Amino acid sequence: MSIGTALRMFVDPKGAWTSIKSKEQSFQGVLVAHTAIFALIPAVAGYYGTTVVGWQVGGGAVTRLAPGSALQICVLYYLAMIVVVASVGGMIRWMSQTYGADQPLGHCIALATYTATPLFLVGLMQAYPVLWLNLVVGLPALGYTIFLFYTGVPIIMEIPPERAFLFSSAVLAFGLVAFVAMLAVTVLLWGSGIAPAFVQG
Repeated sequence: MSIGTALRMFVDPKGAWTSIKSKEQSFQGVLVAHTAIFALIPAVAGYYGTTVVGWQVGGGAVTRLAPGSALQICVLYYLAMIVVVASVGGMIRWMSQTYGADQPLGHCIALATYTATPLFLVGLMQAYPVLWLNLVVGLPALGYTIFLFYTGVPIIMEIPPERAFLFSSAVLAFGLVAFVAMLAVTVLLWGSGIAPAFVQG
């Protein structure tokens, strides 16, 4: 895994996927060398943005998170990103048997984590927590993430484009369900008393 391969996703995605496919991938190697490093970007940026920059609602006072509270949230956020990537990779591996595309788990994790690269990189915008700005930058990144996934599936999984489209759509549906589940867990944690501590001014 290399930063060069990740950046190549933006100029030659098919070539990048072909390069990834040609190399032996391991579950631990992908998570340590790529996911764990790139997931630091939104976590660290989020910590800075919520504790130093802060945000305003309706022109009121600037609101920030207490450093201890923000640290706890960002660590959980960081771990959640790694777990989600690993889960999506596991789902890809499980579904691959149904679609006759039985590939090693390492390649499935690589497909999941490299697909998420644009979202990891755009996470840098969390250093400036303005909702409209994050949406303007985040939506194109999400669109490109979906494009990367649809581009990578037929190459990594070695299946025809027609079946790859159905495969990709099924995995994306799983990702949507996982996202909703994370929101539900967040609400439950807040309801149980594990809520952020805010600082005004």
